[in-house]
Amino acid sequence: MIRSTILAVPLALLATAATAHTKTDATTPADGATVMEVEMLHIVFDSPMRVISAALTRNGTEIAIERESGMEPIEEFHAVPAAPLAPGTYRLDWRGMAADGHPMQGGFGFTVSE
Repeated sequence: MIRSTILAVPLALLATAATAHTKTDATTPADGATVMEVEMLHIVFDSPMRVISAALTRNGTEIAIERESGMEPIEEFHAVPAAPLAPGTYRLDWRGMAADGHPMQGGFGFTVSE
């Protein structure tokens, strides 16, 4: 009984660690928000993330952004639209590598009003 308990504890800890992946804590604009303008695109992660790619699209067309964050692991990603965003619905999709080596991806959407 004691032997099986001793073996079960490390296995439970490994299972918990294996499921702990980096998550998005917040975005600017907020996911689903309607805003008048977008000066900054911002993602906050709960642990370091190497953001490999980020693409802003509107109606399936990619919109130019300028990354202010490099390729190093970061907890906050920053980018700015290369030009003011016209009214419409946008989506920022990203791909990255978590600190634990797992590939991750995510995104958020927002609307720019007239």
